[in-house]
Amino acid sequence: MTHVVAEIRYTATPEQVAAVRPEHREYLRGLHAGGSLVMSGPWADGTGACLVYRVEDEREARALLEADPFSREGVVEVVSVRAWSVVVGG
Repeated sequence: MTHVVAEIRYTATPEQVAAVRPEHREYLRGLHAGGSLVMSGPWADGTGACLVYRVEDEREARALLEADPFSREGVVEVVSVRAWSVVVGG
């Protein structure tokens, strides 16, 4: 297993993002309960979010991102998806 960090950016209006947020957060809670998502949360400036996955590889993280209601409803774009070598924690 490896850690993969994804950055997403909101591309829709705050109202459109807010309309999808409950389904998005329910999806993330399921991933967290299943062990695929370590942590996630929005940037303090409200422009997007960071998600940290524990998965087999970047491909699996990208598949989880594609299945996310935020992606499905087109309110975000994926800025980056990168494997992360954790040194402390994790």
